[in-house]
Amino acid sequence: MANPIWQARRQRFYRNRLGMVSLGLFMLIFVLCMAVNVIANDKPLWVQYQGAYYFPVMTAYPETTFGGVFETEANYKDPAVQSLINSDGYYVMPPIAFGDQTPNLALGQTYPAPPNAQNWLGTDDMGRDVLARILYGMRVSLLFGIALTLAGSVIGIIIGAIQGYYGGLVDLIGQRFMEVWGGMPQLFMIIILVSLFSPSIGVLFAMMLLFGWMGLVGLVRAEFLRARNFDYVRAARNLGVSDFQIMRRHILPNALASSLSQLPFILTANIIALTSLDFLGYGLPPGSPSLGELMVQGKDNLEAPWLALSGFFSLTLVLSLLIFIGEALRDAFDPRRM
Repeated sequence: MANPIWQARRQRFYRNRLGMVSLGLFMLIFVLCMAVNVIANDKPLWVQYQGAYYFPVMTAYPETTFGGVFETEANYKDPAVQSLINSDGYYVMPPIAFGDQTPNLALGQTYPAPPNAQNWLGTDDMGRDVLARILYGMRVSLLFGIALTLAGSVIGIIIGAIQGYYGGLVDLIGQRFMEVWGGMPQLFMIIILVSLFSPSIGVLFAMMLLFGWMGLVGLVRAEFLRARNFDYVRAARNLGVSDFQIMRRHILPNALASSLSQLPFILTANIIALTSLDFLGYGLPPGSPSLGELMVQGKDNLEAPWLALSGFFSLTLVLSLLIFIGEALRDAFDPRRM
């Protein structure tokens, strides 16, 4: 039987029309970004050649597969390769026939080029399709932000639970450490630490996680401080139930309810932090598609406003949807409406 409290929370969220629409749009963007390899790619979705089917998006095929002379992977933007395939078959390109690193060499214009029939949002200063870069960059931002949010939340919940459940000296030491650690200029500290290593997503993730786990500590700590003296918790302790079992089975479910509503806001902060670091040149490895790098190009190419506007509106849309989802979750989990 479903928990009536959770049913009530779910119904309140469903009744929030703005939250539901925002969740639907965010899920649509997320699915499009996860499927970007079949939406924006310089390789065909499939090739029919001499009666056989090939899927270049999933598998690399040498040019000799289609009657060419080179053993290297076929370049499907090469007119010679296209002619070989069309001589005894056909191929189907994705809706956006460019990858995140593919320049449009056939455009015949100086870069950055304005929006046109081939590049719907124009090209950047290296001739790469802006829309493809946005989709690939959004995928990196979402996956990176979600992973950082989940990892930081797990650490924050554990630390907050220990502080709140045991209290006393444990809580006192934890709070003093949080005050010192939280008082540091996080962005500057991350920049300094990242600059000590070679550009790497793993290093960037680890450095941001050093400061990204504090978002839920205070909330979880307060829930455990409040719940540790409840009668059912005292009864479980008197019956010899271990502290870990009490924390996991009796207190944590209630603490998670209030924590879930904060996750969209934490994800928003992590995406903003990643974009800021990319803009400053301390984020993802050079050449990686990112919204911050696109905004840098917009700053360096003021005569090409489509670069800055594309990056700005893409980031604004995603962050706005996350904020609306977070507000809807906060209303749904509001304890005053139980």
